[in-house]
Amino acid sequence: MTNTNSTVLAVGAAGKFAGLVVPALAKRGARVRALVRDASQTEAVRELGASEVAIGDLSDRASLDKALRGVHSVFYIAPAFLPDEAETGRNMVDAAKRAGARRFVFSSVIHPILSALENHAAKGPVEEAILTSGMEYSFLHPTVFFQNYTQGWPKVVETGVLAEPWSIDSRFSRVDYRDVAEVAAIALTEDRLLSGTFELCSEGHLDRKDVAAIIGKVLGRDIKVDRIDPQKAAAGAGDQAAGLKKMFDWYDARGLQGCALTLRAILGREPRTLLAFFEELAAGSGEPRSGGHLVGVMK
Repeated sequence: MTNTNSTVLAVGAAGKFAGLVVPALAKRGARVRALVRDASQTEAVRELGASEVAIGDLSDRASLDKALRGVHSVFYIAPAFLPDEAETGRNMVDAAKRAGARRFVFSSVIHPILSALENHAAKGPVEEAILTSGMEYSFLHPTVFFQNYTQGWPKVVETGVLAEPWSIDSRFSRVDYRDVAEVAAIALTEDRLLSGTFELCSEGHLDRKDVAAIIGKVLGRDIKVDRIDPQKAAAGAGDQAAGLKKMFDWYDARGLQGCALTLRAILGREPRTLLAFFEELAAGSGEPRSGGHLVGVMK
């Protein structure tokens, strides 16, 4: 067991996903230093369980060097479709190595070898940098997050229609990022996941009709399915539009599938289910977080 008194830097701790890792670490007794971009986020990350707060930016070497001072381990996840994501990630790895960090846990993505998907392919060079850094490491390869349904949930409830910009027949594995956060916390505070690459999925390969049936069960009424025009869905995304369109095209033709075995083995329990997630949303408690955005976009 790693010394939980040593400091873990959680990059992007105020974010939707790294913000789930902070309480998972705090629950295991880890000392968490939260890296945030704005001082106004300090109180929020302390409420999540951060012991310390560092203000910095991934593009600012000096602020990274300061944030990493005295850190034993790093949790890193990049914002979705970050410009120059590969270079930014490599710089983060270099900064961690320069600061003497011993361990680096990277929340990457399922199938990072997919060159047709920019948000997948950008993860490969970061993994390579970690592998050659000499630091201890764990690579987490989560699939599409349950949490991606949250933004569109009110519209589904209002209209009774689940719509996404790819085929209704495309099948996906999905995962609750709270389970990924738990795996990250294990990787950062124990040694049993060292030097491993872990595909993280919940059970099932569901198409849109399957998901609509689950929502219908939760809401007690039929939910129809539809397809959004992918061009229109990507049009408002600015610089991310091209990458989103490629992702929609891939999803349309192939979906995205993985295996639940690894996540089940690591957690020692069944992964959270999409049914349970939708039940939490229907209960009106807001987005499920540590106790509990356009659909399909992966971090």
